[in-house]
Amino acid sequence: MSSLPPSLAKPVDIAPLWLVELVARHIFSGVLKAHPDIFERLNSYRQTRYGFSPTDLPLHFTVVPASRTLTVSRGAPPLADARIEGPLVLLLGLLEGRCDADALFFSRELAVTGDMEAMLALRNALDDSAIDLPRELGALAGPFSPLIAGTARYIRTRALEGRDMTWN
Repeated sequence: MSSLPPSLAKPVDIAPLWLVELVARHIFSGVLKAHPDIFERLNSYRQTRYGFSPTDLPLHFTVVPASRTLTVSRGAPPLADARIEGPLVLLLGLLEGRCDADALFFSRELAVTGDMEAMLALRNALDDSAIDLPRELGALAGPFSPLIAGTARYIRTRALEGRDMTWN
């Protein structure tokens, strides 16, 4: 399974943008707290506007490492210096370092536009970061943390079946 199942995509599609952005920012904040030096390896690319556009959701995520900001938008993709497009599960797999970015790029499952060197710098910055998104989702769920984290791990495992490999 490479794209998000409709049963998971539809709620995100109809959710108010402010709510989607709030959840995304909480997860982003949790990742930054767990990995405070994640952007240190970017050097001159910290000012880069990185765009992430899932092809199976009508959303765009923009991250600016220097200001440690994340914004979410719908509609036309916002301005970005480097953008990657692909199914959400593959974008998240890349974030966690669970997928081979080169293989996905050359198989055309991902499309990268703009500053390729900046995107390579980001990939290198994420390398060995050990980001665990199910854990971050669970942290948002309070007493339901084990249920949410376990469900997210199950979905990740199913979504990345056959693709769960590291870059190196």
